[in-house]
Amino acid sequence: MERERLRYSGILAGAVYWLFVAWSISRNRWFSFFHNALSDLGDPSKATSPWIYNYGLIVTGIFVFVFSIYLIIASENKLQTVGGAYVSISAIFLALIGVYHGGTRPHVFVSTYFFVQFFLGAILYGLGSGRKALRYGSALVFLLALFGTFFDWPSVALGETYEIILVMAFTLLFLQGDERFQHLERDK
Repeated sequence: MERERLRYSGILAGAVYWLFVAWSISRNRWFSFFHNALSDLGDPSKATSPWIYNYGLIVTGIFVFVFSIYLIIASENKLQTVGGAYVSISAIFLALIGVYHGGTRPHVFVSTYFFVQFFLGAILYGLGSGRKALRYGSALVFLLALFGTFFDWPSVALGETYEIILVMAFTLLFLQGDERFQHLERDK
């Protein structure tokens, strides 16, 4: 039963993150997805109640870490275990974005490494999968993330949102594949 609860932590991470973003935007009407970075919501020199966004990142990081534990538990081989471990490292960097918020020196480093670690974990996890949908889907997510770094986004927030949607796409892809796998196991 505990395993069942862990399965949805990746989806919950995305929902929690966007709820904190919405709350933070409601306190910062100046924010625009077309002119700002999401981290501006956590920068004390720019935002009203920056703690909302920053604590939201830390709480989301906890959910991503729990998701990484589930990835490791559900691993079929060493490559997937390593992929899950990379996702766990990304969760730590995600929480560190809340600690080293916009306007601090380490912010760009921890923000960048969250995405790098997550997408490396996703591709490794997918490549280790015996399920074609997860293998090809994670490769597609990785390639789209890589493509996103070369695209000239109108704002940092739009680029970040694109990458966050890809993170959420991997969690959905994994969940969909995992549920199908669980269904096959029950039919045996």
